[in-house]
Amino acid sequence: MKRVLVTMLGMVGAAVFGTAATANEVNIYTYRESKLVQPLFEAFTKETGIKVNSISASSGLEQRIKTEGANSPADVLLTADISRLEDAVQSGITQPLNSKAVDETVPAQYRDPEGHWAAVALRARVVYASKERVKQSAISYEELADPKWKGKICIRSGQHMYNNALFAAMLAKHGEAKTEEWLKGLKANLAQKPSGGDREVARDIAAGKCDIGLGNTYYWALMNDVEADRKPWADATKVILPRFEGGGTHVNLSGVALMRHSPNKANAMRFLEWMVGPQAQQMHADLTYEYPTRAGVPINKTIAGYGEIKGDTTPLAQIASNRKKAAALVDKVGFDN
Repeated sequence: MKRVLVTMLGMVGAAVFGTAATANEVNIYTYRESKLVQPLFEAFTKETGIKVNSISASSGLEQRIKTEGANSPADVLLTADISRLEDAVQSGITQPLNSKAVDETVPAQYRDPEGHWAAVALRARVVYASKERVKQSAISYEELADPKWKGKICIRSGQHMYNNALFAAMLAKHGEAKTEEWLKGLKANLAQKPSGGDREVARDIAAGKCDIGLGNTYYWALMNDVEADRKPWADATKVILPRFEGGGTHVNLSGVALMRHSPNKANAMRFLEWMVGPQAQQMHADLTYEYPTRAGVPINKTIAGYGEIKGDTTPLAQIASNRKKAAALVDKVGFDN
């Protein structure tokens, strides 16, 4: 029965994409929103003549590819956050990129030491703060546990992957005991039960429910530049680039992995290398409001307006290794309760 199920799923994948292996196509499974990545796909096709077929989902792609097995039509996994790339590696569905172009373009701390994934763009976990009520312009992540912020912090679930990565970075910096105490202090400072998303953090600050909160860099820029109905939330807040004590700002990624059974490997590699090339990198900056991984590519002016970012040097692979421990600490301190 299991073998029949795998075969059927492989047939479904092939049906969605057409013939699995072709001379002029590449099949991409992605967690990114279609409206964000479709312009990239179209630009790649225009330049190379290679058609992009894509499946988008909010969860479960690693499991799907694993179940499809050798019949999987997937060439590339395109996702946000280190957690999903590491899940893909642990699921055994990836293979090393072995790309000189990627290695020469993407800094080592944003690549898998074994070569299974690489960043194509970067985002930072930053502080949104009330323009009216918060006068300071600098803050550390450690300071978020300071009692002076009691009842003044809003945040989404501590188990969300964006917060999990930050908490895992805190573990890499300070160890388990200090991170647990920090989480207890951060929880004690919350104005309300963790909920919503990063945009809702800005909304609640604008409404006076809290003074500061955590959000990713690109959400604020989208609210400010693109989402007219949410612009008042951006107008009421500002972005502060926090740092770890003795370190830099926590940075996560949007990244890619090459699938183990890629039927169109040559086309997949061409896509992966194109994604770190100048055109795609500028599109990441201006369309998805992320930081380019390629040196010399101008940062979007709204993102640049936050100030000069100095990313923390802790390798993302080291942060990823602390994910499960960070999740356990969130539960231990009852962070989301």
